[in-house]
Amino acid sequence: MSEQVVVVGSGYAGAGAVKSLESSLDGEADITWVSDTDHHLVLHETHRCIKDPSIEEKVTISIEDIKSPSTDFVQATVEHIDTDDRRVDFANGRNIEYDYLLVGLGTQTAFFGIDGLKEHAHTMKSLDDALGIHDEVATAANEATQTDPAQIVVGGAGLSGIQVAGEIADYRDEHSAPIDIHLVEGLDEIFPGNDAGVQSALRSLLEERNVNIMCGEFIGEVDEDTVYIGEDVELSYDVLIWTGGITGHDAVRDASVDKDDRNYRLKSGRTFQTSKERVFAIGDAALIDQPGEEPAPPTAQAAWQAAEVVGENIAREMRGKPLKKWKYDNKGTVISVGEDAVAHNVSVVPFVDTFGGLPARTLKKAIAARWISDITGYKRALDAWPDM
Repeated sequence: MSEQVVVVGSGYAGAGAVKSLESSLDGEADITWVSDTDHHLVLHETHRCIKDPSIEEKVTISIEDIKSPSTDFVQATVEHIDTDDRRVDFANGRNIEYDYLLVGLGTQTAFFGIDGLKEHAHTMKSLDDALGIHDEVATAANEATQTDPAQIVVGGAGLSGIQVAGEIADYRDEHSAPIDIHLVEGLDEIFPGNDAGVQSALRSLLEERNVNIMCGEFIGEVDEDTVYIGEDVELSYDVLIWTGGITGHDAVRDASVDKDDRNYRLKSGRTFQTSKERVFAIGDAALIDQPGEEPAPPTAQAAWQAAEVVGENIAREMRGKPLKKWKYDNKGTVISVGEDAVAHNVSVVPFVDTFGGLPARTLKKAIAARWISDITGYKRALDAWPDM
């Protein structure tokens, strides 16, 4: 009987890993892919749907268009992972056993115990989230006037928050909608922890689009119509979006594998093995050891790179061969601000730290197109190009 390899998650980590496993195993083991959706979502372009919901068809790719016919697919929500009995339990009461498990579940939004935030805020982790934000923004704009504009608050000014704010600004400008946009960041600058040059470039683009940037005070509480910031600021809102943090999925909280005590992300070595040698973890779900003190970042770029190696490592583990150690290679960052973009420390553009304009916009398109091409083929990538 063939050994059973189970992959959970259909994000960048899961989709890339399935392709890697299919190539590395070449029929040597049975692969089952598990996801709660029947599609892969090009998440780093999903914010485009906030302005234009029709882009949905460009950022969703059917599982059937990615996997080979020999890979089984199970659409189910993972409820629990039993690493002792080597079993994945589903919310529908069913389960699947494995010989080797790859956890690529990604993460869910962290609310940090802020009163009212989970109850009143939209998140930005799925296609439904993006479409829901579009609908709420459109409704709020239709009910507003130029003298009493709709108030849209985006909490968290990391990559997601910046891209969401930029997309809403483009929606406002395209529809001449009466909207005020507020981007709230508790730390001292947007895109915190990054180079001052890229922070300045992003701030300039956002301010050109009349996004009100509020840094230096954390959101402390939320009710149905007000965001309370720091000790003194009360900000009324019609639509609230929260992009301010990530935590591990509930499905892994009770798994008998080493994990972070606060956010439940699984600890894995540079080979992607966890404390259970038959359980591998990559993508946002994992804290992957790297040289130095910091783990690999929870980015699409890191997930793509890891996925290329993890399939080979699982195959090598089956064959009793030494596993490869992976090192993240930061090829730079490209961030959308509506139709514009900022690129920073991009390896294909040496000697220039930060740039924008047409080169950055084209590069952003190329990154999305390359990923789509890698998992489905160039024709799908060409079709998506105009909307990325």
